[in-house]
Amino acid sequence: MLNIKPVQQPKLMEAIAILLFILSTISISIIKLGAPPHIPIIISLFILMMYGFYRKLTFKDIEEGMIEGARGGLGAILLFMFIGLLISSWLLSGTIPTLMFYGFDIVVPQYFYAITFLLTALSGIMIGSSLTTAATIGVALMGVGEAMGVSMAVTAGAIVSGAFFGDKMSPLSDTTNLASSIVKVDLFTHIRNMAWTTVPAFIITLVVFLILSPGSQEIDSMKLDELQSGLMQTGLIHWYSIIPLLLLLILIAFKVPALLALSINVVISIGISAFHSSVGIKDLFSVLFAGFTSETGVKAVDSLLTRGGIESMMFTISLVILSLSLGGLLFKLGIIPVLLTNISSVIGSAKRTILAAALSAIGINLVVGEQYLSILLTGEAFQKQFKKLGLHPKNLSRTLEDAGTVVNPLVPWSVCGIFLTDVLGVSTLDYLPFAVFCIVSPIITILYGMTGWTIKRESSGTKPAVN
Repeated sequence: MLNIKPVQQPKLMEAIAILLFILSTISISIIKLGAPPHIPIIISLFILMMYGFYRKLTFKDIEEGMIEGARGGLGAILLFMFIGLLISSWLLSGTIPTLMFYGFDIVVPQYFYAITFLLTALSGIMIGSSLTTAATIGVALMGVGEAMGVSMAVTAGAIVSGAFFGDKMSPLSDTTNLASSIVKVDLFTHIRNMAWTTVPAFIITLVVFLILSPGSQEIDSMKLDELQSGLMQTGLIHWYSIIPLLLLLILIAFKVPALLALSINVVISIGISAFHSSVGIKDLFSVLFAGFTSETGVKAVDSLLTRGGIESMMFTISLVILSLSLGGLLFKLGIIPVLLTNISSVIGSAKRTILAAALSAIGINLVVGEQYLSILLTGEAFQKQFKKLGLHPKNLSRTLEDAGTVVNPLVPWSVCGIFLTDVLGVSTLDYLPFAVFCIVSPIITILYGMTGWTIKRESSGTKPAVN
């Protein structure tokens, strides 16, 4: 959306009023009325169209803004389709059922939430993708949690927290590379500097999940045993079913592009399924599109394993298209550019600059619902101001991740929020209070900015910049 040229420059108060009205429309519709997010976003698009006509813009300009915005999401849309294929193929190959089955032996019930957080954090670092972690390891852990009879909302919160910790700190992560490259900071310098805020957030999150983790008296061990027995009845539990997971980690370690890595994994997973299944070509195509259907007769197992496919991603894909169309139109009408320009021009101290950068990254997530844009736009808007104040650019790259990357899954209409709700089966608002890492990270980075602790100047690299 950075390449979308505004066709007008509204006054600041006008832009603020329109933006607040759009945000109110979306949030009230989703939170108070329980509306599917598609509808309030379409209403918001209609409101912006009427505003554009009022400002005497042509429909062609308005249409171009929506199309250019949606075009920016094609990469994410393709990724979602391939993740749908991956889930189906991992069910065919037995990867997800096998992870669930052995997860019952590995996971200590009394510390389930904490272990879930640690496992997804480790997986996120290795895989470098929060969404892939949630759609694979996360789905398996949700199955384990359901079998234990623990809270699905807390489990989802632990998965989201761990997945986004891993995404944030992984050198393989696209958001980590984006944040460092947009402000021209060495990748590993950026990661080391993030440790100042991320490690405390990690420790706080782990302590919270240790406290929240259920006691032994709360675990339904009989249900757990029944589900483990039911999984064995599927005929999908095999040692070689772990190969797709190991292959995915190897491909990512060698920095194979995400779509290519997922494609290879889907093909290998389908090949592995031939060792224990005789699915025909026609049925295979059906599973890849419509998802895997478990028919063991064990209700809990069938509920856990009936999922995946391109079709399961269509809710997410359609909402991503609408959300990015809304963002594109906000850019075309000049509303977001005016706000960013005014924010960067009125701040004059290091404290206010860091606070403004963090709030801008959060605000873009709320308005546009896209974490890449929160990084790109905030980075572009604040680079000159950070340089003017003599602040090292690694302060900005850290702020972009602390307040941009990890906030996106907390927004119900965002790309990550929609996707996670879809694959984990828990609404964004339900898991939000328990996505502790994602809540704590921006708070810590703002506190550091206000106190000046770990905020470095570019000249010396050590002198605090708190003025």
